[in-house]
Amino acid sequence: MALDHAETHVPASERSAAELAGDLVHQMTTLVHHEMELARVEMAEKTKRAGKGVGLFGGSGVLALFALACLTTCAIAAIQLALPLWLSALIVGVAYLVVAGVFALNGRRQLREATPPVPEAAISSSKEDVQWLKQQAESARR
Repeated sequence: MALDHAETHVPASERSAAELAGDLVHQMTTLVHHEMELARVEMAEKTKRAGKGVGLFGGSGVLALFALACLTTCAIAAIQLALPLWLSALIVGVAYLVVAGVFALNGRRQLREATPPVPEAAISSSKEDVQWLKQQAESARR
């Protein structure tokens, strides 16, 4: 069984290049595993929150649809006082189509500007780790 030089506190200057390289590979492997676990946990948390948000939006959408049906009936009844019923319904329907078109155009613009979800904390941490590894490699060369 090989001795772990990190545990025995042998100074880096007294260790062979092969031992240092082996330790570096071991540390890099451990670091990659930890970064992957961090990314997995972060994405799981974001997915969980997104799921709750979608559920809440779905519930509010159903209730809004019921309210819209009531308001539509009210609007048609109000316009029907001055115009025939069929024309009142047509006016309200066309107004809804105009609003739906505006929403669709804005939605398409928002989707084009959206960036894909990424594990930002894991990426940031990985960049810091790469920088640290570069510094360790530099100090091991000296």
